[in-house]
Amino acid sequence: MSELRTIARHAGTVLVGQLAVMAFGVVDTVIAGRYSPHALAVLSLASSIYISIYVALNGLMQALLPVWSELRGADQKKALGQSVRQALYLCTFVSVLGTLALCFPDPWLEYTQVPSELQADVRAYLQILAIAVGPSLLFRMYATLNQSLGKPLWVTALQIAALVIKIPLSIALTLGIGDLPAQGVVGCAWATLIVNFWLMCMSIFYLRHRPLYADYQIWKRMEPPHWPTLRQFLKLGVPSALSLMVEVTAFTMMALFISRQGVVASASHQIATSLATVLYMVPLSLGIASSARVGYWIGASQAQHAEKAAHTGLRLALALALACSAALALFAQPLAELFSKDAAVVLGASAVLVWVAFYHLMDALQAVSVFILRCYRMTFLPLVIYAIMLWGVGLYGVYVLAYQGFAMWPAKPGVITFWATSSFALGMVSVAFVSLVLWSAKQRRLEMTH
Repeated sequence: MSELRTIARHAGTVLVGQLAVMAFGVVDTVIAGRYSPHALAVLSLASSIYISIYVALNGLMQALLPVWSELRGADQKKALGQSVRQALYLCTFVSVLGTLALCFPDPWLEYTQVPSELQADVRAYLQILAIAVGPSLLFRMYATLNQSLGKPLWVTALQIAALVIKIPLSIALTLGIGDLPAQGVVGCAWATLIVNFWLMCMSIFYLRHRPLYADYQIWKRMEPPHWPTLRQFLKLGVPSALSLMVEVTAFTMMALFISRQGVVASASHQIATSLATVLYMVPLSLGIASSARVGYWIGASQAQHAEKAAHTGLRLALALALACSAALALFAQPLAELFSKDAAVVLGASAVLVWVAFYHLMDALQAVSVFILRCYRMTFLPLVIYAIMLWGVGLYGVYVLAYQGFAMWPAKPGVITFWATSSFALGMVSVAFVSLVLWSAKQRRLEMTH
């Protein structure tokens, strides 16, 4: 099978699973909205805090993908199994951190200035999800292992099944059914907890009984912590987690800055954000698939094939991003009308979506590139570039342009100002990251040639 078909098939399978996971949040939003506006407000605030914590932890575990892909490429099956067991130490430590952060959320509530009338329910929601952190990260480990083995189908099947379970559970626990009383927004949290425990149990069952994993001997007795291995995990994982935090916070703060412009501006931005988030699932899936192939070939000491896989991933990302961006720009108004019937909101969102199309083009290239760079053990420099461009230019720069003015340019508040400036910053990130991928791949090939 050609490299293009391998990456495309892997990415397509991952994409379906990612969309199923995204639907978890959509389901809870619809159900909470039917229960009460109060429940919807609680869900919005609690989810923002939860995602800020969980995304970083999730990114740390996802960074193990190139390590396991390399071991697979080198045909070191027992070493891969040992690496998975060592990752359990990391997962346990990270889970404890996440659980404590959600069990005691008062610093987050004070920092984000959550209204006092919402704090009790937000706290209850987060404390239930605190129990779900461990199971969720263990399933993320299983998903990462499968992606490194080039077998994402079972993960996607479990994610789709989890969505099927999640919908009736959220309805029953939130709205009540029969003798089961309505629990409000915490019902959504209980449903998420149950689903995450189910996913964890199913992944353990598969690891124990599926023939695919037998050669890796994952179920051997746990070794003591191997500090060089754990340091390697942290060297990859911590910068990756911090990079994700930079991305998430830059996006979140942009929404807060725009909120001062009024309801129409916030609504237009929310429509733009929703579509940008859905489109991001495409390069995210491609990044996972591409890094699995690049890591595999590096492990097999085939630097030329690794370079080809990297180039293939980037070309495919560019082609799909051009198609998605063109469709978004051409159908901006009809898409905006799907979200709102308010003429002012539709008009504002339609104008913003043209910039979102350009933003997605830049976002796709950098998203795939950062995954590939992890295969070449380059994580710190991307973090520095993210911080300078997304926080410095994309966030601080746009705040100055929008509300203070710069040099001869007067202040120009507006949603388009934020998306245009962020697109420019992300464009600089993409140029830097793609250049680093091409340089790193070439250097590795030259090193192995000589």
